[in-house]
Amino acid sequence: MERGEPMRGVMTDRGIVPYEGHPVNDADCTILHIDMDAFFASVEELRHPDVVRRPVLVGGTGPRGVVASANYQARRYGIHSAMPMSRALRLCPHAVVFPPDHETYRRVSAGVMDLLRSITPQVEQLSVDEAFLDVAGADRRLGGGPLHIAQLIRARMRAEQGLTCSVGIAATKFVAKLASTRCKPDGLLVVPTRHVTAFLHPLPVGALWGVGERTEQALRRMGLRTVGDVARTPPDTLRHELGQALGNQLAELAWGYDPRPVTPETVDKSVSTEETFPTDIHDPERIRRELLRLSEKVARRLRASGQAGRTVGVKLRRADFSTVTRSRTLPEPTDVARQIAAVARELYAASGLVGAPLRLVGVRVEGLVSADRVHHQLALDEEGPGWRAVERLQDEVVRRFGTGALRPASLALCEEDDV
Repeated sequence: MERGEPMRGVMTDRGIVPYEGHPVNDADCTILHIDMDAFFASVEELRHPDVVRRPVLVGGTGPRGVVASANYQARRYGIHSAMPMSRALRLCPHAVVFPPDHETYRRVSAGVMDLLRSITPQVEQLSVDEAFLDVAGADRRLGGGPLHIAQLIRARMRAEQGLTCSVGIAATKFVAKLASTRCKPDGLLVVPTRHVTAFLHPLPVGALWGVGERTEQALRRMGLRTVGDVARTPPDTLRHELGQALGNQLAELAWGYDPRPVTPETVDKSVSTEETFPTDIHDPERIRRELLRLSEKVARRLRASGQAGRTVGVKLRRADFSTVTRSRTLPEPTDVARQIAAVARELYAASGLVGAPLRLVGVRVEGLVSADRVHHQLALDEEGPGWRAVERLQDEVVRRFGTGALRPASLALCEEDDV
C-alpha cells in the first residue's frame, strides 16, 4: 500500500488485509470512532474549490502564528498541526493559507454531528471533528453489522457534507480510536476482539492513552519500547515506577482492556477563548479592550448553547511564558458579556500584571448550568429588559450579517489602533 493511500481493511492473523471478499467477524465491534480528515483545511477546500489538490494550511500568519490544520498534500512536505507557520511556509512556500474561521467550522461540525446522531443517539462528541458511536442499537435497526454502518456513514458524509472521514471499529473506545488513526485519511479499519493484541503489541508505547513525553521517557528507561513490552511487564512493576493509577491504566490498555462506555451528550464544563498577540502588549487599555472582545465571544457561545456560567476566570501569560490565572464566582450564573467583561477586567486589575508585557490573554466561564434555570434579578440601575436582551438582539444581527456587523463602540472605535 502506497503512502497516503486510504486503508480499508480488517485485522487478521495475517495482519491487516482488505475487507472486500474477506469474512469480517464484527459482531462484538460495536464501538466506532469517527475522525474527520484534516477538518479545518477540508472545510476551506469546500468553500474554495480552486485550491483542491493544492497544499492548504489553516492558521495564523503573524510572527507567532501556528498551523491549526494542514491538508494531506501539505503534510507530504513534513508540515503538521502546531508547527510554526513560518517554518511551514519555508517547507512549502506555495501553500495556500487561510485564517481560521471558527464560526464556520462549528456550523459544519454541527451538521456532521447531526448526521451521526441520525444513525444512533449514542454519540459522544470529543471535539468539532471527532466522536465515538455505540452502534449496538443501530445494528438492529439498520442491519448489516458495524462494518456496514461505518460504510454507510462514510458514504453519507461524502454525499451530504462533502467531507471525508476515517473510521475505526472495535469493541472498545481505546482500540477504535487507534484504528481510525492508523487508517487515515479516508479509511476504515476493523479490529475484531480476537486480533486486538496482534494489532496493539507492535505499536510504540506512545500509542497508549496517558503516555506523554515524560511517561514515554520513563518507560524507555525501563527498556519498554512497544505496547507488547508494557503488556509483558508485571503490573506491580508498572505501578512502582509510574504510580498506582497510571500503572494500572497502562497494564490494562496494553491488553486492550477499556471498560468505558460511550457517553452521549457530554456537557461542557467550561467555555473559554484566548488570544496570542503578534507582539507583546503592555498597554493596559488595549488589554482591557481585548478582555471585552473575548468576553463577547464567550458570552455568544454560552447563549448559542443555552448555557450560563457562575465562575469567570482570566488567563494572563507574560512575555517569558509564565502564566497567571485568576477567577471569581458570581452570586448567580450569567451569559451576559457586559458582566463577564467587568469581572475579567477586575481580575486583571488585581493580578499585579497591569502594565506588564503580555503575550496572551484568555477569558473562561465555568460552573455551567442551563440558561433556563437562571432567574435574573434586575440591578437597581438596570432598566427594561436589561443587557441580556440587548445581547440576544446582537446575536440575531451577527447571525444575519456577520460578526463585525454590531459590536461595542469601544471595540469598533479602537480597532484601527489595535492592528
